[in-house]
Amino acid sequence: MFAVRLLAGTGVFLVGVHLLTANIEQLATDRIKSIFSKTADRKLTNVAIGTAATAIIQSSGVTTVLIVGFVNVGIVNLYQATAMIMGANIGTTVTAQIAALSAFPITTYVQASVFIGILINMLCKSEKIKKAGLIVSGLGLIFIGLSIMSDAMKVNSDAIQVLFENVKNPYVLFLIGILLTALVQSSSATTSIIIAMSVAGLTIGTGGNEVLYIILGTNIGSCVTALMSSMTAGTNAKRTSLIHLLFNLFGSVIFFILLMLVPDFTELTFRKWFASPATQIAMFHTFFNVTCTVIFLPFCNVFVKISQVLIKDKTDEKKSSNLDDRILSSPSLAISQLENETILLAEQSMEAFRTAYRSFDTKDRKLIETVQNQIKKCNKTYGSIVSYLIRLSAQSEQLDNEKSISNIHSNVSNIMRIAEIADNFTKYTVSSIENDFVFSNDVRRNVNDMINAVEELYSITKRVISEKDVSLIPKADAVENKIDNFRSTLIDDHIDRLNRGICKPESSGVFINLVSNIERLGDHLTYIVYTVK
Repeated sequence: MFAVRLLAGTGVFLVGVHLLTANIEQLATDRIKSIFSKTADRKLTNVAIGTAATAIIQSSGVTTVLIVGFVNVGIVNLYQATAMIMGANIGTTVTAQIAALSAFPITTYVQASVFIGILINMLCKSEKIKKAGLIVSGLGLIFIGLSIMSDAMKVNSDAIQVLFENVKNPYVLFLIGILLTALVQSSSATTSIIIAMSVAGLTIGTGGNEVLYIILGTNIGSCVTALMSSMTAGTNAKRTSLIHLLFNLFGSVIFFILLMLVPDFTELTFRKWFASPATQIAMFHTFFNVTCTVIFLPFCNVFVKISQVLIKDKTDEKKSSNLDDRILSSPSLAISQLENETILLAEQSMEAFRTAYRSFDTKDRKLIETVQNQIKKCNKTYGSIVSYLIRLSAQSEQLDNEKSISNIHSNVSNIMRIAEIADNFTKYTVSSIENDFVFSNDVRRNVNDMINAVEELYSITKRVISEKDVSLIPKADAVENKIDNFRSTLIDDHIDRLNRGICKPESSGVFINLVSNIERLGDHLTYIVYTVK
């Protein structure tokens, strides 16, 4: 019966943490995006970023996995990530502080927030208010779960006390903290179970430092999530996870030695300062992480060097994508990376187009193979984007995100039309070479002017995608009109030359299709610009 109630309480607690974390994260993705966009080389700034992000989403595991993802795609370097991870460890102690409140009578009223939150979720139509209701319910479930665990322990307090008072070996206690946290993949959950025991009046060992050894172990166990996440990532992402482990390991070893040397540490410090055992545990958890950050922050470079020595560079490894599945948990951040990848696809497609035009203009058949290879690269990038969009769409429920996802779908489709136009140009090159078509310098100069207008429009389009600046739309329209006028003028002039017998009639199919394709390219760039409206 005890085991059932304990598992039930733990389950309710974890459901509450999940509701709290998932819904805060979804509501705060723009805030998280803003926080991480402030990355800099200042260590204290990056510590604050890690702390704030973890305090918002209530999970150092999620924050660390995000940091691993950012390192993997090159947004954050190892030095910045090291300071952020230290901050994330501080931010995660907030959950333990919330759990410690269960020792106070006010938490009975907080449990009623489960009903209030669900009522808000059921009656309100706004998605944001619905999620806020689930956050309120999640908070209430955390306290209900803690209460169930604590009550179960009170009922069986004598048997549990006999069991735990015999566990005095610091190494065993340390190992318990590591294994339990690795199992549930949450240091907050393990710490909260220990807090629930203290609320029930139970002590571990002699009631001295023993409980603190378990807390130290939880910090090592919390590294499992990031380590697993980095298994399939790049070298620097693996190094980030290793730095996370080294930071917690070194800190735990230092405090382990301190507790061994000062057996009365708890009595001399936290027990003297705080009356509630639950608060004492939560405060030690916070004190440990803040102290470790203060000690190790000046040595970020050392952690990076150690990680580089232990995990060697792969000579053939290249960063080829802005996309990382770890960032899918924060749709707003994932969309930002998709926009970066969209620009990468646009660059690849335009480069294929430029090479194809150069091949046509110089009648260089050897460049056709280069164009085909560039188009293959475009297709690979396009496939990655679409696959990532599908996974993101399945995970995201916010209407704003769905609109952004739809726009990116539209944009990458239009960009792939550019790659198709490049492919068309290779056919015009072959036809021009085989039929020995010759275009005058004036014609080539006019076509070059049209190409320059396309480049101008492409430059504007890139700015619109990255800056979301709708004031650029009239400028894009003006350039697109100029491209349309080029097409009309070039075709009219060509027909005039045909009538005067200057051009071969057989060249019409190639020339008219060529300028029409350039005009189509301008249309597709304009379609992209208008997705910002």
